[in-house]
Amino acid sequence: MATGALGIADASDALIIDLYKNLSLERSADAESVRRAYRKMALKFHPDKNPSPDAFDHFKKICEAYDVLSNQKLRAIYDQYGTDGLKNGVPSKSGFDGYSGGYAYHGQPHETFSDFFGGKNPFADFFAVHNEDAAANHSSHNSRPATDAGNNAAFPQKFGSKFGGMYGMNHPNAALSPPAQDQPVEKTLEVTLEELYMGTVKKIRVTRKVLNDNCITTMDVDKILTIEIQRGWKNGTRVTFPREGDQGPNKIPADVVFIIKELPHSRFLRQGNDLVLSQTVSLSQALVGSVIEVTTLDKRTLQIPVNAVIHPDFVKEVSKEGMPISKSNERGKLLLKFHVEFPTFLNMEQKTILQKVLP
Repeated sequence: MATGALGIADASDALIIDLYKNLSLERSADAESVRRAYRKMALKFHPDKNPSPDAFDHFKKICEAYDVLSNQKLRAIYDQYGTDGLKNGVPSKSGFDGYSGGYAYHGQPHETFSDFFGGKNPFADFFAVHNEDAAANHSSHNSRPATDAGNNAAFPQKFGSKFGGMYGMNHPNAALSPPAQDQPVEKTLEVTLEELYMGTVKKIRVTRKVLNDNCITTMDVDKILTIEIQRGWKNGTRVTFPREGDQGPNKIPADVVFIIKELPHSRFLRQGNDLVLSQTVSLSQALVGSVIEVTTLDKRTLQIPVNAVIHPDFVKEVSKEGMPISKSNERGKLLLKFHVEFPTFLNMEQKTILQKVLP
């Protein structure tokens, strides 16, 4: 089966690819963490360094993931709509200009690697340096050693300049680079468990500084940002609005990032994709069974028969009545835990009966 630009067979498979997993990252990772993870893993799996047969496949996946997650707009689309949104686009709506789609990785992981480090093949350059004349290696201009923190080896200055410093900042074209972007502005967005269960739309008014026509002074402008809370989103999910921060001369506006904060619920406790509910039953119900009535987060009423003897460690599992699982049609489980109420008094007749029937 032919694969597309993101290493997937077709749009139906697009939702199962996890770019964060390819870089061993959490979804809450900031831009600096993305860069550090790419640097570490790209060096580890680069085919010039790693002799394993599947090194190139890992290397390509790492570069594809970095290509998306290092681009704030592409990352924002991916976080909300997955690779399907990158490929097929997202329609515009209030507060969002939409995305036309058509993203396709160029398929050249070595080019991504080169752009990051500022050199075509740093491993080849490293070995080439050691084959040069010893005098050239130790000249006052080119041979000042730089220590690599990973293996404590000393590398010639030529190696460092080829990489362009840590992230290519010393590359010859660095002076032509656009102004640096401000650090992301992060805001907490509180949502209820019901909203995460059913999905909802949040409209948030933000005030930002916008450049006037003279491109020097600014004025405050209000804007409504719309966030579609997807069913099953988890605590810590990040929603990014690229370049919606304050404008100013000679700078790129910061991205505005909303971080989902799940509020505690009065009845249910969320554990991953499962919902836990504690129920109180009488001793007789615990021994002979009963039907437990549960009102779900979307106001349905479940009649759940419990025929087993309820003991302290007993948990009743109800499949597909937990939280929706994001980007799929599956659900977690509802887990019923029980507190048994014991009677405070028994007369002699009751005690005698219990002695006869209980083991």
